[in-house]
Amino acid sequence: MLRGATRVVHPATASARVTGRRLYSHTVRNAQRQKVAFALTSASVTVAGALWYAANIVDVVHNDAPDAGTKVTDGRIRGSDAELTTLVWGANKTHVLEDELPESIRVPTPSEWFDNVALRDLALHEQHAACVDARGDVYQWGDGFFGNEPGSSHAKPRLTLRGKNITHLQVTASRVFALSASGRIYVLSSRQADQALPPGAPTPASTPWWGTGWMWGEEEEVDFAEITPNEKLKRGERFVQISAGTDHMLALTSEGRTFAHPITLNANSHGQLGFRKCDVPAPANLEHVHRPHKHPRIPLELTPKSVADPYAKSAPAIRPAGSAPRNSEALIGKEAVAARLDDSNIRFSDKLFEVPALRGVKVDRIATGARTSFVKTTTGKVLGWGANEFGQIGLGGNVTLEAITVPTEVILWRSTPATMRTTCVDVFAGGDLTMFEVERADGSGMPSIDVLSCGNGQWGGLGNALYSNAQSTPVRAKNVSGLFEYSELSKNLQAIVPETISISPTGHVLLTLDTRRHAGPGGGGKDVVAWGANFDYQLGNGKRGSIPTPQVLMTPEGERLMLHRKRATEVRDLQGHVWKKGVEVEQRAVAGWNNSVVYWQICS
Repeated sequence: MLRGATRVVHPATASARVTGRRLYSHTVRNAQRQKVAFALTSASVTVAGALWYAANIVDVVHNDAPDAGTKVTDGRIRGSDAELTTLVWGANKTHVLEDELPESIRVPTPSEWFDNVALRDLALHEQHAACVDARGDVYQWGDGFFGNEPGSSHAKPRLTLRGKNITHLQVTASRVFALSASGRIYVLSSRQADQALPPGAPTPASTPWWGTGWMWGEEEEVDFAEITPNEKLKRGERFVQISAGTDHMLALTSEGRTFAHPITLNANSHGQLGFRKCDVPAPANLEHVHRPHKHPRIPLELTPKSVADPYAKSAPAIRPAGSAPRNSEALIGKEAVAARLDDSNIRFSDKLFEVPALRGVKVDRIATGARTSFVKTTTGKVLGWGANEFGQIGLGGNVTLEAITVPTEVILWRSTPATMRTTCVDVFAGGDLTMFEVERADGSGMPSIDVLSCGNGQWGGLGNALYSNAQSTPVRAKNVSGLFEYSELSKNLQAIVPETISISPTGHVLLTLDTRRHAGPGGGGKDVVAWGANFDYQLGNGKRGSIPTPQVLMTPEGERLMLHRKRATEVRDLQGHVWKKGVEVEQRAVAGWNNSVVYWQICS
């Protein structure tokens, strides 16, 4: 059974919080002792020196070492006023981790922005980030949000969407999508300059234009919109999950129905939407979209690039003489080209469309990569579609298509005995990497849990000890598959289940092992396993160099970094006000763009 304690670095200043060169300083004895030692014989001096060193070895101080009072017990830093502390490391060039920390953070380092703060959700992008605090309000920050050039002035997280009881977030380069507890989906711009309301503009909201928020001083200060389904949902049905890629988003309802949303005109470049035809509001009516009447709509036909021009990547000698080159009309339709659609506006598309091929298929999990889409059915099967040039759909070596335009089942039981039953438990995706958590059982013993990966493993993200830029057949990740531990409750061996997997779009992976489930009384926390790209210290080991094999994340002192769950004395919002006391919270690991974060999340 895995156990361990945790310690983290927490010096007083930001510059001292990052481990760097090793310097030593020694205490100096007082003058009286030096005079006495000088008067002794040479033999006495030698003995006295040895005794002095032995007695004062604790006085050796590392310039960048943590104080004796900065150990972490149950996730709390001793010697700090903060009971809840967020740890960050990796690239900080656009200040998405903290404004006072350096651009490269080598080891897990506390962030003062989130002291005593527990979040509902946190999402990181390359130049901006967003989170949901305990009250359900959305905050945004980063140089990309404030419009600052890298290295210029920046600010702390800014409140943008309030009073909507948000529970989950998804971010893209131009958008922030927010899912509320009631199942509503909102969208905001990722840039502060684009959130400004024009003078005299009405309050943007899902509520009617005659809303009374102005009476209570609750008028919105930023521009946002609501995304609604193109068909009426069943009574009591609501959206419960959202997942966004680079240009598209999936949404799942409580009835297991799957919807897709085009974020930009490039939303179906590789068939990741699952359909071609949809419609969007006419550009001339975007400014008056709040008015309660029907608007003219522009039909779109988003054709995948490989379908619009199958010979786009072929040499001129191979291209047939009659084949037309790829153009805008072939990709989005004549009406859309004539309307001169602007997909940078958050109201470019205001609808969600059900994926036709998944009608009648009950889904309980959705996931998206940069240009891929995945759903897991209630029966444990996985369907995938979208870009496949790196094999990220996982359809095997015999399928060499650049794009899969129709949801296709992923076979996860290749190279297993006929008596072995394989069931998908969960699916995760990010960038051009995909991972499947599967349960294998043959009826003769305890079921085991394997992590299978496919896609672009150029930087070791597959976890199979190899660097491969294309892997179409899901392979077993080492060190996190087939693990068992002794259960104090059942008195036998039980499988260690990965609690969650966070895949960075830039190629590194953070996996949390649920090593606490069967630990019994006094059990430790949950281990964090990291591997993949490591050019900006995003793996937290203080070194540069990609790692193709999953390794347990260590603290600067050489001990395992454990994620804990506890009841916090009090939880504050990002305004510094106490939200509630005695709240159950747990630590979560998130892989961002060349960086990583471990934050405290409110347990649902």
